[in-house]
Amino acid sequence: MKITATHIGTATVLLEVGGLRLLTDPVFDPAPAEYRHDPVVLRSTGGPALAAAELPPVDAVLLSHDEHPDNLDATGRTLLADRPVLTTVSGAARLGGGALGLAPWQTRTLTVGGRSLRITGTPGEHGPVGDVTGFVVEVPGEEEALYVSGDTVHIPELDRIGAQFTIGTALLHLGAARIGAFGGGGLITMDAVQAAALTVSLGARRVVPVHYSSWEHFTEGRAETTAHFEAAGLAGRLHWLTPGAAELLD
Repeated sequence: MKITATHIGTATVLLEVGGLRLLTDPVFDPAPAEYRHDPVVLRSTGGPALAAAELPPVDAVLLSHDEHPDNLDATGRTLLADRPVLTTVSGAARLGGGALGLAPWQTRTLTVGGRSLRITGTPGEHGPVGDVTGFVVEVPGEEEALYVSGDTVHIPELDRIGAQFTIGTALLHLGAARIGAFGGGGLITMDAVQAAALTVSLGARRVVPVHYSSWEHFTEGRAETTAHFEAAGLAGRLHWLTPGAAELLD
């Protein structure tokens, strides 16, 4: 599978797959910014590498969840109109319009302009903060698939993905996010240890980290992930994108 990927920031990635352009978790507000959702305050420390106005036409949005500004902010919401949005079942009900809910392991065919992709929802666990979904994206007739984890920790249900699909590239939401107000400050996204274990389970030949910088509640960055993948013998599978630069992954 050939993928052109542009990491814009946080979990926002512009993907060109099978002739369609997909945008993940759109976050485009200027930074720094503060978002209050009592008792939680989220603070961004870095903005997107591209502005929303600089995007080419987008065919559809893959939205892991609609409830947190590090995955969907005010500017990002303006990009949901007039195009399909695949997200959680509960999120689709809240968003309305062109939003389509995906239950875990449910598959929908996305067709835009005569080109189609198969998109399967995958389970996720994002702490006590609502529903979340990941995505497996398939181009009909191609063996390899793309996996986008969404905001999740590594749960046993995710080990089914590698058994059911041939994952070429996996975009993993990392950052070891923790929010003390949720009680105990446990992980609500993967840390490097979990990411390495999931990489092995998926059998992915390439892992692209996203969601690891620009927010105060992220507790691990590039250095920690790189060091652990090296220690686990997985350094050759790790691939970092340069924010704002389109790159062909094949």
